[in-house]
Amino acid sequence: MKQKLGFSGWLYLLPTLILIGIFSLWPVVQSVTYTLFDYKLNDQQKAGLYLNERFNTDLFNETALYIDLFLSEDLSNITGNEDKIKAEEILQQVDSVANPYIDSTGVIVISKEERTDITTLYENTKVIIEDLNEKYTLTHAESLPLLVEDFNKSIIPSNFIGLQAYKDAIGDKRVHTALWNTILFTVVSVAIELVLGLGLALILNKAMFGQGLVRTTSLIPWAIPTAVAALMWSYLYDGTSGIVAHFFENLGLISQSQDLLLSQGGAMVSTILADVWKTTPYMALLLLAGLQNIPSSLYEAASIDGASKFKSFFTVTLPLLKSSILVALLFRTLDAFRVFDLIFVLTGGGPGGATETMSIYAYKTMFGQTNFGYGSVVVMIMFVCVAIIAIIFVRLLGTNLLDRD
Repeated sequence: MKQKLGFSGWLYLLPTLILIGIFSLWPVVQSVTYTLFDYKLNDQQKAGLYLNERFNTDLFNETALYIDLFLSEDLSNITGNEDKIKAEEILQQVDSVANPYIDSTGVIVISKEERTDITTLYENTKVIIEDLNEKYTLTHAESLPLLVEDFNKSIIPSNFIGLQAYKDAIGDKRVHTALWNTILFTVVSVAIELVLGLGLALILNKAMFGQGLVRTTSLIPWAIPTAVAALMWSYLYDGTSGIVAHFFENLGLISQSQDLLLSQGGAMVSTILADVWKTTPYMALLLLAGLQNIPSSLYEAASIDGASKFKSFFTVTLPLLKSSILVALLFRTLDAFRVFDLIFVLTGGGPGGATETMSIYAYKTMFGQTNFGYGSVVVMIMFVCVAIIAIIFVRLLGTNLLDRD
């Protein structure tokens, strides 16, 4: 009979729960929040999460300063008395509206009256500048109209878009391609690694001379940092001097050595081969732990019953290795689905997006385009896919990994 945790039990768990909340749940909550906004750092009007309208005082003060400076310099070019008076009145209006915000910084909330004053200033200044540009040759004829538009941009509208970004992602062909590339990479690489890893685990499980050295040596590819391994394989795949590229060309597997990294099919195959080389030892290590838990007496009993080694493998080894295989597949599938560093260093997602996975696309969107809103949507799609994969392995395959019974 299971006992319920009392107050002291939950108190012991509290530090762990806090760490999980900070490092696991909070990033997810933050990512979900970003998906609800059109959040772009390269756009001054979308560089924050704004549920309501805001006012960018830094942009407004800078704009007012330059308009005051440039228009004052151009007063000498305005020969008409009436036009000069209008220009001076605009300068006074700029100073009058800007004075309350001289000591303000950042993005603030303003009243309806203040918004009306700023909008009126923008409209009046725009009309006067356009009129002056038509009548006179101003020194800052090109700069002044652009500066006036910054008055309007200093009023930041709400960038809350709700679930619109998810709708856009569903119809985004690039998301479809990235998701297909991710699934293809994951399924093919994990399947090959399972077969090779199981064979390697069977070899490592045999009693042989120098068994410790063999096991240590076989783990070297997995111990190499992924970025270093990817850089190494990029040299091996290089169409000019890469040994692997020329070897494949001589075997007739590819028409020319450059195809490994410069053709769409070749690039995907190259990334899969590099991943298989690196992570097969990890798969073998997980399966080896399962093999060592199988009693040797079962094999002896099977041999007495006349079963061959081949039959013993399918009737004894595989059934008893089911849980270990499931764990290995779960870990490797989740890891492969989130692949980033290998492809980023090896191909960068190219050529033409042929190896662009979901993580690569999310990185390019968030850090290349500084579009954190839509990039977070791509990340959340990955999160959902990873959750589905975990549910399939843990629940639908009939093995509860968390059951200690």
